[in-house]
Amino acid sequence: MSAIRYLFDENVHESIRRGLHLHWPEVIAWRVGDPTAPPFGEPDPAILLRCEANGFALVTNNRESMPQHLEIHLTSGHHVPGIFTLNPTLSIGEIIEELVLIWSASVPAEYSDRIHYLPLRR
Repeated sequence: MSAIRYLFDENVHESIRRGLHLHWPEVIAWRVGDPTAPPFGEPDPAILLRCEANGFALVTNNRESMPQHLEIHLTSGHHVPGIFTLNPTLSIGEIIEELVLIWSASVPAEYSDRIHYLPLRR
């Protein structure tokens, strides 16, 4: 089984990724601005193309324009391994727990071509 890989956009606080790697180093999580990731300032449509090309699900705070970017991306014949939008009321620990649950109990295809708002469970 392949595991979900995450790309954190530049507006997601770095402490989330650090905490994720501290406790679960086997989770692949890149951040915009990393040497192998899109550079800072990359437009959202280009980030979606990079996620598609490299098989990364996007983790973002962008609730405003991401739905429109995804719609354009999909209607252009593209796909994305998934988008996880963070809830600003969640603590860093709760966000990490959600991402680990998704990573450990899912297959990437479950989240393809959709936006998922955390927390997944209500």
